[in-house]
Amino acid sequence: MDNNEILLIHLGGLGDVCLSESLFLSFQKHFGDCLVGLGNRRFIDLFKEYFVRVEGVESRRWLYLFSEKLGGPRWRRIIFIGKDRESILRNRWQTHSQEEIIFVDMYPENAFGVGTTGFWSPEPRDKVHIQEYQLAQLAKYGIESLDKTILWTNSSRVILYPEKGFEKEKWDHENFVNLYHSLMTKGLDAVVLESPGLSINVDKRIFFEDLKETKQFFDQGGIFLSNDSGMAHLAGASGLFTITIFAGFDPAVWHPRGRNISLLQKQDMPDLPFLEKLIAQTMNASL
Repeated sequence: MDNNEILLIHLGGLGDVCLSESLFLSFQKHFGDCLVGLGNRRFIDLFKEYFVRVEGVESRRWLYLFSEKLGGPRWRRIIFIGKDRESILRNRWQTHSQEEIIFVDMYPENAFGVGTTGFWSPEPRDKVHIQEYQLAQLAKYGIESLDKTILWTNSSRVILYPEKGFEKEKWDHENFVNLYHSLMTKGLDAVVLESPGLSINVDKRIFFEDLKETKQFFDQGGIFLSNDSGMAHLAGASGLFTITIFAGFDPAVWHPRGRNISLLQKQDMPDLPFLEKLIAQTMNASL
C-alpha cells in the first residue's frame, strides 16, 4: 500500500542540519503535517517540530534505501538534502517515491574554497551562504522559500566552547581557559561548555551528553564563543549571539545563522584583549 507521507532525508552533521532549518520550515508550510525526518536522530530530533515523526537512519529498517537487493515501502514523495554528484541515490530512491524526488544540493562545489594552501583562499568569487544557496533551489519545485527568523535571547552570560583540533585547525583550548579567567576577574558571567574528550579545569563548567539538554541550555541566551564547529551552528540556531573563529573555511559561506560575528584566525589574529573588547561591545550594543 502506498504511503501518503513524505520522507525527508538529511544525512549531514550537526552544523549541516542546523543550516537547513529554513528548508524544514519551507517544506512543512508547503506540504503540511506529513513530513517524516530521516537522518542522524540526535541531530534531526532537535528540529522535530517540523516533522510528524523523526527516524534514525542507523536503524536496520532503512537498509533498503542503500541496497539494490532489498525492497521497502514507497512514499508519496522523497525529499533529499545532501550531495549526490552522480545521481546514484536519487535514481535508486525514485523507485520508492510516487512523485518526483525533490533534491536540494547541500552546498556548492566551491563551498570549501580549496586554494593553493589547501584551505580557504581570499580570492574574489561569488560568496553565497549555505542557507541562501539551499533555499534558492526550491523555486524549481514551485515551493516558496521561507527564512526561519532567529531572535537573539539577550543575556549577560558568555559561553566558551573549547575543542581539540583534529581535522580543522582550532584556536587552542588553553586560550579559552585564559579568556575564561580574565572574564571572571572582570565580573562577567562566564561558563565553559566542555566538548567531548576534553576536560577543562575551571570552576564554572558544564557538560551535556544529550544535545537536547544542550539546546535547552542555549535557550537561556547570551554570547557563544567558539571555533568553527557544529556546536556553533546549534548555538546560533538557538538564539545565542555567536562569535566564531574560522581557520580553514570561508565564514561568508559557513557562518552560523542568527546574529553573529565571524573572525579569521590568521587575519584577525584574535587574542584576549581583542576578544574581551568584542564581547564588551556586543553586550553594550544589546542594552
